[in-house]
Amino acid sequence: MSETTAQPTPPSDGKVALRVLVVEDSEFDTRMLVGLLRAGGFEPEFERVETEGGMRTALGQAQWEVILADYNLPDFSAPRALEVLQESQLDIPFIIVSGGIGEDTAVAAMKSGAHDYLMKGNLARLVPAVERELREAAVRSSRRQTVKDLRASELRHRSLIENTSDIIAVLDCKGMIQFVSPACERVLGTSAEALIDSDWFALAHGEDRDRLRAEFEQALGHEGKQFAIKGRFAAADGSERVMDITASNLLADEAIAGVVINARDITERLKEQAAIHESEEQFRVASEIQQHLFPRKAPQLDGFDIAGASRPAAATGGDYFDYLTTSDSQLALAIGDVSGHGIGPAMLMAETRAYLRILTRNRNDLSLILTRANTMVGEDVGEERFVTMLLAKLDPEKRTLVYASAGHSPAFILGSDGAVKSELRRTGMPLGVMQDAEYTVSKPLRLAKGDV
Repeated sequence: MSETTAQPTPPSDGKVALRVLVVEDSEFDTRMLVGLLRAGGFEPEFERVETEGGMRTALGQAQWEVILADYNLPDFSAPRALEVLQESQLDIPFIIVSGGIGEDTAVAAMKSGAHDYLMKGNLARLVPAVERELREAAVRSSRRQTVKDLRASELRHRSLIENTSDIIAVLDCKGMIQFVSPACERVLGTSAEALIDSDWFALAHGEDRDRLRAEFEQALGHEGKQFAIKGRFAAADGSERVMDITASNLLADEAIAGVVINARDITERLKEQAAIHESEEQFRVASEIQQHLFPRKAPQLDGFDIAGASRPAAATGGDYFDYLTTSDSQLALAIGDVSGHGIGPAMLMAETRAYLRILTRNRNDLSLILTRANTMVGEDVGEERFVTMLLAKLDPEKRTLVYASAGHSPAFILGSDGAVKSELRRTGMPLGVMQDAEYTVSKPLRLAKGDV
């Protein structure tokens, strides 16, 4: 059996269209899930299936953005549904929503490839989980396309190198050109006709010419052997081209009676290698900068256990967290990120960190701190950079927390039971986006024993 919405409903009131495949035998539970998604800002177009055949048909007939699956159904199950999805080779976020599975079962499902699991009795994480998995799916799709494009580009370039880019020439024993392929005009800017009977080594860079000629003369004494030679050559436009040359002594071959050279232009390859090396060095430096941004230890505060950690990504950038002290001697917690990766974002976050440390020593109003930081950062960032920052302040006596967020991803306060008590949403624009941006401070959030 399956159930679909009568007609796709166009997004309204700013809601985000979402195509949801629900593997569920309960129509009530399906409606509940769809209602929660709609309340969370989505406009779901959904289909309910409860058998393997129904799921296979649904996967073949429509493009789904997320799958919500109950663990146990009369004739189906979430593990089997996951296998069906994997067999289809479709990359769709698969979230288990069940009423009664143990932790071991949930962990096993995650190891098998499920992206998340939620309990039907606690669906506060449904919308955030769907939002997160949609973002992750978009990242995976982008990566696959990038890899596909890179592979296609690599095949094209390899074909060009092997078939059209090499200069093939035949030289006599004095190095005079007897034959040269048309590729010489593309590489060196001189036609093949103009090079016939000219000195090959006259094309070489002045600093490499004598060495190249000496290596060529060495090849003359070894009939039938190949020699590898590398050197710089001057193009007609004055640029230098680095050539990787293989020379074969075929003077004794009556059909050729010369030294055959295969000259491959490796200038761009060397530039790419240098660029990769420079990029790797930049990321190494960025990683060192980032590590120095993190506090060495957490502060001690009566009544609170404080700890922080950052898991570095493959591409280092401007991730940051810190413990600060405001002018009224209260503890402030900062979490930030800079758009992009590499040494630029790392340096920008180092500047932002310095600004925050200075500002918090002289101010206690989070709104004023972020407003001033926004002005400072705005003078340093370009149009393509911005900084997100969550700044929170603890009042240990009242056991409360206030915060202001400059465009940072939401944070959460969890109760001792693991449920979300408060979501720390954005209260202003990211730093550096708008010079006159304003930042509001939240109302005090009361913290209870066991809250995280």
